[in-house]
Amino acid sequence: MQTITEAFVTSEVKNGIATVTFFHPQGNSMPGVQLARLAAEITTQGENPNVSVIILKSAGEKAFCAGASFDELLSITNEQDGKAFFSGFANVINAMRKAPKLIIAQIQGKAVGGGVGLACAADYTLATAAASVKLSELTIGIGPFVISPAVERKIGTSAFMQMTMNATEFYSAQWAKEKGMFAEVFETIAELNLATNTLAEKLSTYNPEAMRLLKQIAWQGTENWDTLLAERAQMSGSLVLSDFTKEALNKFKGL
Repeated sequence: MQTITEAFVTSEVKNGIATVTFFHPQGNSMPGVQLARLAAEITTQGENPNVSVIILKSAGEKAFCAGASFDELLSITNEQDGKAFFSGFANVINAMRKAPKLIIAQIQGKAVGGGVGLACAADYTLATAAASVKLSELTIGIGPFVISPAVERKIGTSAFMQMTMNATEFYSAQWAKEKGMFAEVFETIAELNLATNTLAEKLSTYNPEAMRLLKQIAWQGTENWDTLLAERAQMSGSLVLSDFTKEALNKFKGL
């Protein structure tokens, strides 16, 4: 198997299905540039008249998304840069929310922090049994503020607080399914791929206007998220400058 070493965001459109794929060699973590590319690609495919449905996935067979890039978090030196970084996750979630096309997320492995936000911001999420989930933000002195509206919307406040407070614990894919984060869980990536493609193919034959209206109804009440997620990015952007967070990140990095 060829080893991929360069980060990328790509999309492929075939038979009305846009497959948006992201990759980063560090566990599919998300630096700011990567987040901006992903938000832009989702927006582009949402506006593409040749697209009826979007699949969101990451490359590789291990982690779906390890969340924020620790290297980039350590480089933040002021609140403006902090807010700008966390706005990257906000922009991706809002792009998924506002895209007039239904989005299927394909979660092949572990999702941490912002990766959980992506899984929850999709309209339908399928996963493998290896796709355990964790919200680890409290361990580094911040909180899952930006992604919390998307996560709470999917699994409820109680389960969100459980994940957030038990910040060192991974929760199983089955747990995530029981809470409503995942719609279906499969044993293998091959089974996941088949199920994702089968669902996308079915949706691609349905009335696009009906699906647009369905998504509009499903996301009713989130119209304030542009402002809300920007405010949450400000919270995280301030906290990431704290001595607690800097020390915690350095420990994780072994510095």
